[in-house]
Amino acid sequence: MTDKQALKDRLIKEIDDRQDELIELCSQLIKIPSENPPGDSTEITTFIDEYLKDAGAETAWYESADKMFNLVSTIGEKKEGKHLIYCGHSDVVPAGDLDKWDFDPNSGAVEDGWLLGRGASDMKAGLGGLIYTFALLKKMNIDLPGQLTLAVVPDEETGGEYGVPWLLENKIIHGDGSLIAEPSSRYNPTIGQKGSYWFKLKVFGEPGHGSLSPLAGNNAITNMVDAIHEVRKLWDVDIKIPEEVQSLIDKSKRYMREVEKDREPFQEVLNRVTVNIGKIQGGTKANIIPESCEVEVDCRLPFGIEQDEVTAFLKEKLDALGMEYEITRFGFKSNANHTSADDPVCRAIIDNISYVTDHEAYGVMQWASSDARVFRSHQIPVLQYGPAYLPSIHGYNEKVKVENIIRCCKVYAAAVIDYLHE
Repeated sequence: MTDKQALKDRLIKEIDDRQDELIELCSQLIKIPSENPPGDSTEITTFIDEYLKDAGAETAWYESADKMFNLVSTIGEKKEGKHLIYCGHSDVVPAGDLDKWDFDPNSGAVEDGWLLGRGASDMKAGLGGLIYTFALLKKMNIDLPGQLTLAVVPDEETGGEYGVPWLLENKIIHGDGSLIAEPSSRYNPTIGQKGSYWFKLKVFGEPGHGSLSPLAGNNAITNMVDAIHEVRKLWDVDIKIPEEVQSLIDKSKRYMREVEKDREPFQEVLNRVTVNIGKIQGGTKANIIPESCEVEVDCRLPFGIEQDEVTAFLKEKLDALGMEYEITRFGFKSNANHTSADDPVCRAIIDNISYVTDHEAYGVMQWASSDARVFRSHQIPVLQYGPAYLPSIHGYNEKVKVENIIRCCKVYAAAVIDYLHE
């Protein structure tokens, strides 16, 4: 047995022996409210900071916006080696209607093998696993042939402007690869994602008395009906998937057929532009011809089409309607992106999922977006792997299995050893 292999096994055993400490950490994270909005990360950042300092790590705070704190810590002194970034967000989506929860969203309770509460799956259990592994490496004085940085960011759930993008643009963190503990399935980290094209479309008309419509005025709402019909044609655009990512698409469809079987009917989303008319607002009252109407649209872009092509398509279709309109981009903005399954950071995670579970593992696409797109835009290979009960994410009664938290933590520890020793 190699020294590297012995070290991996030693860390895995340590996590097994001290798993109660890991689960208690994740529970404490859930008990601390960190909904975004409003986005105040003061309390949870203070807790994590104290936890890391107790382990002997040095930390640095970076306030990117009011009460939004990024926390960064690095261990390992051999700067000639590789540099890996552990990354996780501390914010969670709002709990919503509390009457629809079967338990307190901030309970952090463990019942029947489940950890309960808002953020259990997205992503306080994954974040806890990263923090625990990072602190364990420090407490055990593990000699790393490179560096490991832990970046805890406060702003992912509203688009992430003040989290990972802020840290990278300000050159506060850097690395050769990154692991984000976003929720994933047991054997399938996400190594690619569709692009995002969110926009507001505003259509203008001419007001008048409702009793004279449609002979008088120019109804912005009925104009919007025509506009939406054209926008939805994005789904029908014939897109040729580039050959270099076809294998990833094929594996992702296999995943949808064999793993998340309820997703089998949705395989086509990996080849098409999805179009969600998510919000509409217009008019004043029933007897006034509306002079404006606005919709918010969420489009996700597959490989083979880019943002400027979507803009051109929309302009062509809407111009042909002869109406006055304006398009404003907001929110997520990215093209489809991926990291090769053969990249060392992907190999370190995928190989160690198989090592820890004795089961085939392979990377897949996600049909949503995350901070991974930002790392890739800065030429940092990245993948996502974290504990989750996927049906509960962003919903009521969010939870995650305790055994999944422990499994992921073991993978995190083994992967950093393989990656930095390669």
